[in-house]
Amino acid sequence: MSSEQAGSADLGDPPHPVSAVDLADEFGRTAKLLGGRLTSRLADHDLSMPRAHLLVALIRSGPQRVTQLANQLGVTQGTASTLVDALVRDGFLERCSDPLDGRATRLAVTDFGRERAQAWLHDYELAADEIFGRLSDRQRSALLVALRILSAAKSPSDE
Repeated sequence: MSSEQAGSADLGDPPHPVSAVDLADEFGRTAKLLGGRLTSRLADHDLSMPRAHLLVALIRSGPQRVTQLANQLGVTQGTASTLVDALVRDGFLERCSDPLDGRATRLAVTDFGRERAQAWLHDYELAADEIFGRLSDRQRSALLVALRILSAAKSPSDE
């Protein structure tokens, strides 16, 4: 029996058509479970979820200014600055001059920050696999498609 069949046999089909509320409730439970596991693993690396997201974004994009980073993450410049200050203080990031504008400062990941981020990403992968490893490849693909559709949808406040 495939893992997809096993999952269906264990949980059964819903007794009624699935409503948006059913989906929201189950999504919330799953998000809480995933968030708890990730938060626990992050604590082992002296990182919070927002700090980890900023650090990984900077690793992926390369050195940049706080304003660019805030825009990329969808947070205010003040929030980004607070996160950056903590990451600089703890040795994950460093401030350096912008070669294109000597008055501006860019942020770069330190070797220490890169090592810690790689260790955290490994733990992130393990935590995600603890939850999503129960799904077959087909189920993972279907879930990813559904989540991309949902994340691309505009909220009423965006219009």
